[in-house]
Amino acid sequence: MNILGYTFKDKKLMELALTQSGADAAHNNERLEFIGDRVLGLSVAVLLYEMFPAEAEGELARRHATLVSTQTLAMVATEIGLEKHIRHGHMTAGRVQHVLADAMEALFGAIYLESGFGVARDVITARWRDLAAAEITAPKDAKTALQEFVQRGHTGELPVYEYLPQTGPSHNPVFNVSVSALGQSATGAGSSKKEASTAAAAELLKKLAK
Repeated sequence: MNILGYTFKDKKLMELALTQSGADAAHNNERLEFIGDRVLGLSVAVLLYEMFPAEAEGELARRHATLVSTQTLAMVATEIGLEKHIRHGHMTAGRVQHVLADAMEALFGAIYLESGFGVARDVITARWRDLAAAEITAPKDAKTALQEFVQRGHTGELPVYEYLPQTGPSHNPVFNVSVSALGQSATGAGSSKKEASTAAAAELLKKLAK
């Protein structure tokens, strides 16, 4: 199986990267995901450093946060049809993005273990370069962008965030957040409260923009 232009020599390693804990509690991709998260983060950081030599740390950081987010990883996974190859247990709609993103990171970890950082970075860069180039200016954090959008009305109103009950297994909880502003609301989910609130802000921005 060729994934993002890379063909695994060790098929068992590839299968492990594509096995979610819900399918196999003992042999799954969580440890590979731990490595892949770091490989992706460093690879994208180096890519941005090279692509945007005039930008300050804060601008690079905002770009980086967007490019390594659950949403971006899930989008890439969907584009390459990865969902057809993942072994997973019962998966609710709210978990789909996380399962896809985790599998992507696990694959990067597996590529690193099999072929080293240089090869893993090349695989990531080949796909992420176009994603990085698509943003002409550094994106703002969704929460900051939402606050600025709301305050344009000069009402002094601020978005109101509410933390909802967690879902998912205790060892891998999903945080849920609701945000309200200008008479509308939206929810978001994530592996941390920060990620969930950012996702909620992004969803509300889409609604308000319409």
